[in-house]
Amino acid sequence: MPLFGLKFGKKKLKEEERHLQANNRDFNLEFEYANNSIKTSKYNFFTFLPLNLFEQFQRIANAYFLFLLILQLIPEVSSLSWFTTVVPLVLVLTVSGVKDAIDDFNRHKSDNHVNNRPVQVLINGRLKDDKWMNIQVGDIIKLENNNFVTADLLLLSSSEPHSLTYIETAELDGETNLKVKQALTVTAELGEDLQKLTDFNGEVKCEAPNNKLDKFTGTLTLHGEKFALDNEKMLLRGCTIRNTEWCFGLVIYAGPDTKLMQNCGKTTFKRTSIDRLMNVLVLVIFAFLALMCFILAIGNGIWEYDKGYYFQVYLPWAEGVDSAPYSGFLMFWSYVIILNTVVPISLYVSVEIIRLGNSFYIDWDRKMYYPLNDTPAQARTTTLNEELGQIKYIFSDKTGTLTQNIMAFNKCSINGKSYGDVYDMAGQRTEITEHTEKVDFSYNQLADPKFVFYDHSLVEAVKLDNAATHRFFRLLSLCHTVMPEEKEEGNLVYQAQSPDEGALVTAARNFGFVFRARTPETITVVEMGETKVYELLAILDFNNVRKRMSVIVRSPEGDLTLYCKGADTIIYELLDSSCGPLKEETMEHLNEFAGEGLRTLVVAYKNLQEDYFEEWHKRHHEASTALDGREEKLSELYEEIEKDLMLLGATAIEDKLQDGVPQTIETLTKAHIKIWVLTGDKQETAVNIGYSCNMLHDDMKDVFIIEGNSSEDVLDELRTARKKMNPDSFLDSDEINIKFINPSTKSRILPEEQANGVYGLVINGHSLAYALEGNLELELVRTASMCKVVICCRVTPLQKAQVVELVKKYKKAVTLAIGDGANDVSMIKTAHIGVGISGQEGMQAVLSSDFSFAQFRYLQRLLLVHGRWSYIRMCKFLRYFFYKNFAFTLVHFWYGFFSGFSAQTVYDQWFITLYNLVYTSLPVLGMSLFDQDVDDRWSMQFPHLYEPGQQNLYFNKIEFVKCVLHGIYSSLILFFIPYGAMYDTVRSDGKAIADYQSFALMAQTCLLIVVSVQIGLDTAYWTAVNQFFIWGSLSVYFAIIFTMYSDGMYLIFAASFPFVGAARNTLNQPSVWLAIFLSITLCVLPVIGGRFLKAQLMPTVSDKVLRKIREAKKRPPPPLPKTRLRRTSTRRSGYAFSHQHGFGALIMSGRNMRPKLPFTTTGTFSPNSEKNRHK
Repeated sequence: MPLFGLKFGKKKLKEEERHLQANNRDFNLEFEYANNSIKTSKYNFFTFLPLNLFEQFQRIANAYFLFLLILQLIPEVSSLSWFTTVVPLVLVLTVSGVKDAIDDFNRHKSDNHVNNRPVQVLINGRLKDDKWMNIQVGDIIKLENNNFVTADLLLLSSSEPHSLTYIETAELDGETNLKVKQALTVTAELGEDLQKLTDFNGEVKCEAPNNKLDKFTGTLTLHGEKFALDNEKMLLRGCTIRNTEWCFGLVIYAGPDTKLMQNCGKTTFKRTSIDRLMNVLVLVIFAFLALMCFILAIGNGIWEYDKGYYFQVYLPWAEGVDSAPYSGFLMFWSYVIILNTVVPISLYVSVEIIRLGNSFYIDWDRKMYYPLNDTPAQARTTTLNEELGQIKYIFSDKTGTLTQNIMAFNKCSINGKSYGDVYDMAGQRTEITEHTEKVDFSYNQLADPKFVFYDHSLVEAVKLDNAATHRFFRLLSLCHTVMPEEKEEGNLVYQAQSPDEGALVTAARNFGFVFRARTPETITVVEMGETKVYELLAILDFNNVRKRMSVIVRSPEGDLTLYCKGADTIIYELLDSSCGPLKEETMEHLNEFAGEGLRTLVVAYKNLQEDYFEEWHKRHHEASTALDGREEKLSELYEEIEKDLMLLGATAIEDKLQDGVPQTIETLTKAHIKIWVLTGDKQETAVNIGYSCNMLHDDMKDVFIIEGNSSEDVLDELRTARKKMNPDSFLDSDEINIKFINPSTKSRILPEEQANGVYGLVINGHSLAYALEGNLELELVRTASMCKVVICCRVTPLQKAQVVELVKKYKKAVTLAIGDGANDVSMIKTAHIGVGISGQEGMQAVLSSDFSFAQFRYLQRLLLVHGRWSYIRMCKFLRYFFYKNFAFTLVHFWYGFFSGFSAQTVYDQWFITLYNLVYTSLPVLGMSLFDQDVDDRWSMQFPHLYEPGQQNLYFNKIEFVKCVLHGIYSSLILFFIPYGAMYDTVRSDGKAIADYQSFALMAQTCLLIVVSVQIGLDTAYWTAVNQFFIWGSLSVYFAIIFTMYSDGMYLIFAASFPFVGAARNTLNQPSVWLAIFLSITLCVLPVIGGRFLKAQLMPTVSDKVLRKIREAKKRPPPPLPKTRLRRTSTRRSGYAFSHQHGFGALIMSGRNMRPKLPFTTTGTFSPNSEKNRHK
């Protein structure tokens, strides 16, 4: 039984096989299957406090401050009050806890929204409205058109003929094209008869829950008969029902057992690399602190034994101290308290404030606001800002992230003439903008109002009855597998399995060739207002080898024609020899289209003889019913008839990219960020987008395609690629080979390997599954990381996460994953930084992300501006903070040697209390919130400035050691200069000044002015706020010391303010100010000199770029003319036949057709009427 949300008792056995019975909850409950409730949150009401505190005390510094608090409660060793530690500790824990609580509250809201969605479930013969979370395995539920699928269901029946159901799987694999599922015949008979469905008691035995989206095996036992179940009969959670009025399904997997949730990955506690480094440094500081305390404790023991023992009358030992060693032991803990300011708790308060402030900058950035859907950028977590400045690898989804998932008919070539460009009066090609005049299709009542085209000459060619143009669009309206839907007269909706086909059929529709209806034997087209019914005789279906599809139709006039469309490289081999000149002209257009990143295909036709077709059709029927070698026989017949084709032209479809994607990728690449595209889409589509985005280009030495079907094949392909890129990587002397041959080395991090050119890598999901296993993963990461671009196609959500995990495992690099759908959630959770795009595919990705915005192009601003600034600010803050606290604390250490190691503080108690809280907190916060070495414009213009963050140059162990050494040097100056200046010194009036209080005041004044000058040197961008904080802090210091050291304060609180008159008596002496000036000079001069020499003799990448920027500011360059981003490219078919192989056969069988009359016999609309016929 759950207690406070935690389950105790016997551990649930791992499920090996699932066994369930329809409509029998009692039977299914015996197996304790998960219900349909999901949970992505980390805490509940009872577990929040213990779990959150446990997570927070994993930060070593928090545990250290708790230990200090315990020490301060012991009177014998405490030299400071307990509340000086407990108040800031509680503050830090509270701020972090509230932030974590808000994040988890949002996750709870998201879970509740999903769990409380309504669904109809069949209970006791009636459909009852219930919530998703109450659905159990074995329930039968009803879904309607556009409903989300509630759980993983076995399809039982549907409203469509033969119980077909159309689904969209965008949230699973990113594809918006429709897929078809079909129920078993034995369950299809159940229909929507509630009594039959209630009596259905089939038993299902199937595989245990797993994350394989494309695989399902099981059996259904009904009335003693067994029926095989596969993935084609399953509706998975995350899909959406489309074009289907209703369907019934049996719940097989629910909630966390569904394939979508199995692919989601766990919510992990993310920490930045600086956080992890800080944990290590805090340990080093503890060791350093312990060493100092040990030295001082030994010193105290020796001093008390040698000197103090004889001065007990004058300096009595504390109560309970009876020996020098015990005195030394107590002094050790006293010095731990005094010197604890090397790691002040205010460090962590300041870090949280800085991160919060930099998060607000992201939220407030108007340049990352998308007005079209009123979406601002959002920092959903405040703990990862500086990591944005260190990204080395970006893992991006394709559909909806890089692309808008909208296909548009952009250009075409018909009979040697190119259409789609716009020319001015002088005949010069002009850029298409939002002001360019669009073609008016109002003459066509059936035109799609959303279709946009700009070249008026194509409409004129259609209106002038140009024969080639008519045949071209007739082909587009006939040669496809699109299903039309017309719920209202004239309101046509096309359901296309491939978005490309939808775009082509829509183009034909607008230019006057409207695909209106289809039956298994006919296709109805309204051609220029005249309805024609073509007899559909055969569909020669697409497959990956053929890369083309054809239809054979008989026109109303009795003409037999084969229409074909497909990849240009394939179709050109099948053309008639008479097409020579036209082939060359079309080839030029194809190269131009491909050069603009458009998806191209070639269209052709062939007139057939009646007697030949009759004979061919008989052989086709025999081949299609053959039991052996059916595919091979059909392929031979297709090859035979698809010969001597006549070329018609080519189409060019634009897979619309999101605005600014190519420029963003180009900029990020210049910043040495590697971009990997992980998509569930087909290889051809993904590669085309790679070219469109300028990730892949023809200047690359090679683009490797990994598509092996076994471990051996994949290994060979990867090694061949690596050998070409870096032959030396196979030598025994290679660093990585030595590292992994010698198992004694613990580190798995691979050093960077350089390729001998620019390469790309494309790998499909099937091959990737082998590459992610065992020894192959090392080969994959070595080969892939040498490539400039990696594209993984047909990958499952879990594989996306595995690829990210692989890079995290073998590369010392910060990773970022960006996506917009539920299929990207596991990748977003796995990467160091997860970015969600609020796009077309719901809000799942955004809810799981660390940062979100509306457009991919905002990523460059997030990284190059906000990320870089956050990283630089955090590094400057840490360097300065450690420096000022080491300089402050180590003065106590030197003073110990002159005070009998008695744990007496150098400074006034009030100065110690206010140093980090008041005097030095605001100036460093001002720098950490407002500083910028260059503004946002230069950050974007010079992406090379991003490199130091990737290499972690600004704050690392070496930089920390420099801070410590600088602090030690400054503390020596700050102790010995005031000490020397005060030693045996008299005032100008002859009175002594060499007292403890004057020395303490002089030392603390020197310290404060030195650290203020230091922060001035560290500040690159001065604002009124910075000036106010620095000068204000110094003014407050002098105001406070003159107030606290006044006679009045002493008279009121004599015990609390003993430094009476110290300020006015000391700070009016010229020798004191001379000593202060000397201290400042000696502390600051080496810093200025060192920085100058370093910039001149060993300039970094940043120094070189900053020099260029300074020169550019003096001579601003003329504005660059706006040019279209174009590239040269060899021809390449971008046509993605996304429909399933065999869909043509499904259409010809008529199983997916509704039994209704063809449109031409209804008589409800007459496109032949005079008003509708174009003259």
